[in-house]
Amino acid sequence: MTTQKKKRLYISCGIGVVFVVLFYWLFLSSFSSSSKASFVKIDKDDNIDSVYVKLEKVAKPRQMVGLKLVCTLLNYSGHIHTGRYATGEGVSTLSLARNLRGGRQATVKLVIPVVHTLSDLAGRLSNQLQYDSLTLNRVFHDAHLLREYGVDTTTLACLFIPNTYEVYWNITPEKLLDRMQKEQKEYWTNTRIRKAKEAGLTPNEAYTLASIVEQESTNPDERPMIAGMYINRLHKNMRLQADPTVKFALQNFTLRRIMKNHLSVDSPYNTYRNAGLPPGPICIPSLDAIEAVLNYTHHDYLYMCAKADFSGKHSFAVTYEEHLKNAHDYAEELNKRGVK
Repeated sequence: MTTQKKKRLYISCGIGVVFVVLFYWLFLSSFSSSSKASFVKIDKDDNIDSVYVKLEKVAKPRQMVGLKLVCTLLNYSGHIHTGRYATGEGVSTLSLARNLRGGRQATVKLVIPVVHTLSDLAGRLSNQLQYDSLTLNRVFHDAHLLREYGVDTTTLACLFIPNTYEVYWNITPEKLLDRMQKEQKEYWTNTRIRKAKEAGLTPNEAYTLASIVEQESTNPDERPMIAGMYINRLHKNMRLQADPTVKFALQNFTLRRIMKNHLSVDSPYNTYRNAGLPPGPICIPSLDAIEAVLNYTHHDYLYMCAKADFSGKHSFAVTYEEHLKNAHDYAEELNKRGVK
């Protein structure tokens, strides 16, 4: 091989190496400098310029050059999809551009929290999803729509089995309800339905009772006892007289002490005035509380009162006389501590 040919070969190889390095640097290297999970959210009112502004905030220096080139070739400006897209953890510039163009977004781990009201639920979900709390709350109170799911505003909470679910950030409120109904049906297996029936409850009634148990105690070991006490009262047609239902009726969840004047509130949720369960859940209960109802402790207790030692536990009683003593001891301690 002549010197001239060798020179040309070296030049060609050098150009090739430069091209490979440049191609890798522009398109195949990680887009973001973050090695952790990071995401960019594309809204329905975003255009190509606003998308680029969002991406520039997380891009490594000069990576936007490669991204804009690929987006131009893919005609991304005409195919902008809303969603939450992964930009960190080694996602390459080319992969990001293709994901954006194809609408291949990352999922969100949606947590269904323990909350008191539908408005609270809408607020907590809006922090995790695209739609704001006003939109979600409006859907949660749409009587016509809720009938399609066999619920109303008092029983909608029963659709939300508290757990963590993978969904897309831009899931619509209606699709969210579809998913929750699907998860609800999967949760209520034949075994769980049978256990509820043996307690004299429908699945929605078991969920409603679980919401009371949830608010009565944070002690998981005690919850089956509490559930058993309320089931005993239901079987004997006794009013539940559950303090958390009074708080819900008053929409005052900060009350530390239920006084006699509170018990007269005129509400179907006030179980001091109304027999049976309230018309629907007073919160979204935890899975632990639901399972406590389905696997309640069989005993003869009909009454309970918080212990005077403020341990968070309860004193249970079979007779009203025994309960009065427990209640007196607790009231005395409340007075000593100035709790009103």
